[in-house]
Amino acid sequence: MVRIANVTPGSVAEELELRIGSRIIRINGARVRDGIDFTYLSADAWFEMEIVGPSGIASIVEVDRDPGEDLGIVPAPDTIRECANECVFCFIDGNPPDVRESLWLRDDDFRLSFTYGSYVTLTNLGPKGFQRLIDQRLSPLYVSVHATEPEVRIRLLKNERSGLIMDQLRQLTEAGLEVHTQVVLCPEWNDDAHLDRTIDDLWSLGSGVATLSVVPVGLTRYNLGKPVRPLQPSEAAQAIAQVERARERSLRERGHGWCYAADEMFLIAGRPVPGPSYYDDWPLTENGVGAVRMFLDHLDSGSTRPVATSATRVRILTAGSMAPLIESRQPALEGALGVPVEVITVENRFFGPSVTVAGLMAGKDILATVQDSREGDLVMLPAEALNGDDLFIDSTPLSTVVQGLGPALVVTAHQILDGLESARATAPTTELV
Repeated sequence: MVRIANVTPGSVAEELELRIGSRIIRINGARVRDGIDFTYLSADAWFEMEIVGPSGIASIVEVDRDPGEDLGIVPAPDTIRECANECVFCFIDGNPPDVRESLWLRDDDFRLSFTYGSYVTLTNLGPKGFQRLIDQRLSPLYVSVHATEPEVRIRLLKNERSGLIMDQLRQLTEAGLEVHTQVVLCPEWNDDAHLDRTIDDLWSLGSGVATLSVVPVGLTRYNLGKPVRPLQPSEAAQAIAQVERARERSLRERGHGWCYAADEMFLIAGRPVPGPSYYDDWPLTENGVGAVRMFLDHLDSGSTRPVATSATRVRILTAGSMAPLIESRQPALEGALGVPVEVITVENRFFGPSVTVAGLMAGKDILATVQDSREGDLVMLPAEALNGDDLFIDSTPLSTVVQGLGPALVVTAHQILDGLESARATAPTTELV
């Protein structure tokens, strides 16, 4: 069932006097299991809903609306399906004790995959669940494959059902659904010949497997070497070469790259990040494939434009992976701004030094690193380090960091120049963008 969380004023639902807290049990006689069911079953202009009101009284409500007219019902969030696996590289096992509360949730929910692009393993779906995906055309889906050899995937996920992955993907693609896949690469677990096998198996399923991204395993001081270790530069370079062979085949036979190495793979290998043509139509930036290239292109295209700002010093805070790339552009930035530019690397003490991505920068680590702010400073923070509530990964509020940086003007931005232009427009007040 779905509970009504809100009713839009002036909507059909308000005209029908539907009340917050009412439960929608059935639509046209079909059971409503969750928000996906509700959206699917209520798509027609006319239908009947069985509703149980807040007082427990059941009724049948007839909906008759214009085609395309919004119903005006805001469903309450569904209960999240939790993960049934015990992956040897599970990110939750690498969490510090005081990490943001939401990061303790072991989600593995196909509804989040369909609606938000979250990757799932498909291990908690039986035959009825798969048939539902097909009947409701829940596509595209995002699937964490990791390995297609049953024994390798079972070893990685510690779940006997995980060995069914090729049958599951074949069932989905033969039904016409589109699937984006990923491999979290763990050295000596699913790399080398295992990665080649996974690439070939997924390729054999045809165009229904829309993409394959290969992402390096991320480990913290809490799960480093337990039992997985990080990729070495030579191993990252080898995986890139394997991906490149797959890309050459796909470019030749299908006209697009299909297989992509994540940005972090190139940074580990000490290789230049590929140019824009590598990423086709940029389908995987949220999975760390192409975000660095987009950032660098934006920076390069704007670094020659004079950007007026009242700052007397610009300080760009980033993590270890991105620092060398931004430092290489430091002279161009200084030329454009006419003021000194500092690139400050914030060491991750919260997760440990093995974590070098800006999205996992902790607020307390920022404050411990930057203690000499002065009037006229403009401090740039990576926006990807904050969630929607403006909290860093260690639950430190952005406002606390702003206060701790004293007289500096603090901006957050996905792109450096966007932030500088915002600072120019709003200085000398603090502006969060």
